Amino acid sequence: MTTHSSNFNLRDEIKEYWSMRAATFDEQPGHEIFSDQERLAWHDLFRRHLGNGTGKRALDLASGTGVISHLMHDLGFEVTGLDWSEAMLEKARAKSKLRQSNIRFILGDAENTLEDDNSYDVIVTRHLVWTLVDPAAAFAEWFRVLKPGGKLLVVDGDFVSPTWISKLNKAMTGFLQSIGLKRDVAEIPQLKTHRDILARVHFSQGARADEVTSMLKTAGFDPVMADFNMRQIHRAQSKHLTLAKGLERGAQHRYAICATKP
Repeated sequence: MTTHSSNFNLRDEIKEYWSMRAATFDEQPGHEIFSDQERLAWHDLFRRHLGNGTGKRALDLASGTGVISHLMHDLGFEVTGLDWSEAMLEKARAKSKLRQSNIRFILGDAENTLEDDNSYDVIVTRHLVWTLVDPAAAFAEWFRVLKPGGKLLVVDGDFVSPTWISKLNKAMTGFLQSIGLKRDVAEIPQLKTHRDILARVHFSQGARADEVTSMLKTAGFDPVMADFNMRQIHRAQSKHLTLAKGLERGAQHRYAICATKP
């Protein structure tokens, strides 16, 4: 059984890891938006599940540098971005000032927001669920914060389970190293930290849509629907990736889950 102290230590490590990533976060495809094509693809996804903002209050959990917050702002939502990394928030606020958006960015814990009951029409998360220490408690917290009839949109995936392309890439790399055409490269410290954290979070074997859906239903959400149509977003992102990385992204188990508070 996991103790409170080990949970605290793990959560502290996660916070430190993402703070360390803040400096280069926006340089990576899949984090920042690099084309109008990708921006429109995200808009389409949000409209499909959440409609237009028209002044509705939206909470972007683990908002990072504000990428999703700005996409929601584009659609007319009144957005609050919440993140527990001051380094991420510093970049988000600078970006908001530059774009003259009125997004409110606050320091907080996505698993314990401290926001009022029934205070948001919409909650959005991107690539947060797979890092949760206690997803059941987090989902109950998000249910509390949403207004009745409000919607939660979880954009996430299983980034752990090997795919056909990751197996092929690994085999090809091993072959090239065995014949001396590729050197064995030392592991980047960030990757080791990432793996160490991943081994201890709840979804250490990958955040599969069926398990996330089941847990959201247990938290009280109904209906809960999984959408696997992420092709337009992946196609736009792939133009800024190597062929191997683009194929890998498209082959991964990625999804958007829309859950409604009755």
